[in-house]
Amino acid sequence: MTSEMTVTNVITAEALLESWQGHRRLTRRTIEAFPDDKLFEFSVGGMRSFGQMALEMIGMAVPTVEGVATGKWASFHAGKPASKKELLELWDAQTVGLDEKFPTIPEERFQAVDKAFGQWEMSGLAIIQYAIDNEIHHRGEGYVYLRALGIEPPHFWER
Repeated sequence: MTSEMTVTNVITAEALLESWQGHRRLTRRTIEAFPDDKLFEFSVGGMRSFGQMALEMIGMAVPTVEGVATGKWASFHAGKPASKKELLELWDAQTVGLDEKFPTIPEERFQAVDKAFGQWEMSGLAIIQYAIDNEIHHRGEGYVYLRALGIEPPHFWER
């Protein structure tokens, strides 16, 4: 038995970006929920601090979009912010950068396969989804940290 597959575009690039930005708004609120003295210091079971995880997310966002758009996979190094305020400033700058750079991705680059950052060979869409999944994963770890600190995390459905 042979079956035909119909190709259907189930999400537009604009909708994908808006979904990602919704996750970023929630992650930003997660960063804000941390006490200043715990963001870069507190961890559970030897894991990284949430501040360090947030820096990883910052380091992936715009470089991923630039890589998908151009095929050039340059790393982003922000250094270590000295405070939650500085981390949020970096976060906000990356958020603006996403809004500016995402629309520059040529349509065909979403399906083009690259070796992103010299590590992951996948399509542009798949690496964008990986960056979003990575953020969700680390935000979940941040929620565990907040609960361990006795702090109610932001509602995950309010993106």
